[in-house]
Amino acid sequence: MIPSEPLDELSSRQAQMLALDAWLQSPAGRYFTSREQAWIDQVMPDLFGFRAVQLGTRMVDGLKASRIPHKAYVHEAWAGNQPDAPGNAMPDCFAEFEELPFESQSLDMIVLPHVLEFSDDPHQLLREVERVLMPEGRVVITGFNPMSLWGLRHVMFKRWAKVWPNGCAPIHLSRLKDWLKLLSFEPEFGRFGCYRFPAFTAPGLARMGFMEHAGDRWWPVCGAVYFICAVKRVRGMRLVGPAFKDKALAVKQLKPVANKALHKTPTIDGHSSTS
Repeated sequence: MIPSEPLDELSSRQAQMLALDAWLQSPAGRYFTSREQAWIDQVMPDLFGFRAVQLGTRMVDGLKASRIPHKAYVHEAWAGNQPDAPGNAMPDCFAEFEELPFESQSLDMIVLPHVLEFSDDPHQLLREVERVLMPEGRVVITGFNPMSLWGLRHVMFKRWAKVWPNGCAPIHLSRLKDWLKLLSFEPEFGRFGCYRFPAFTAPGLARMGFMEHAGDRWWPVCGAVYFICAVKRVRGMRLVGPAFKDKALAVKQLKPVANKALHKTPTIDGHSSTS
């Protein structure tokens, strides 16, 4: 159902998510989303399962190209005042991302397009993702890279002109990998992108087109956005020693040991003797 409270009464977290949707509709935002959408559409047809969920914005539709039959979109706030905005379709449900309304080990895939940057506790959000994912389930994450030209411009000039949307706190990929490792997630594949010099108009971005191929070749880890897919690994138990497949063979091998034990009698000093 649609939230009844007006936009000025939304929580700060909800206002931040709406600000992200507005920013992603700008020329700079469309530059990012076009590349993220192309990457996701390329890999999603090869990721299988039964149930998939996307959290947050739908400006990047991570489930559009997926072959998974059951899909759902979860949001914390809906931009109901912009019904004609691209990607602004009504979500299937509303929920706090740190307390997802799904049973444990019930989902095969979760997509997080620019969700962790706006979370007050991103590690808790990832713990919740780990809880609801089945073993061998996947989490797909896109995020802004602070180790990039865009991140450098944000640090140097944020006092006059911020680069990222309000409330955004980009997470270093190395830190994200550490969090995933602690939660038994294993990175499966990923990539960087968006190497153009920071610009906020379509003509300005177009003039920097030559940097796209140069950055992909010479400084690939400095792309302004990263994409990563990780698999939830659950370590199981393994039997130590031989496993008897033939019951008759097992009985035959164990019988001499049992007979030998029956012929032993205990003595006073605690040792056994054979009769």
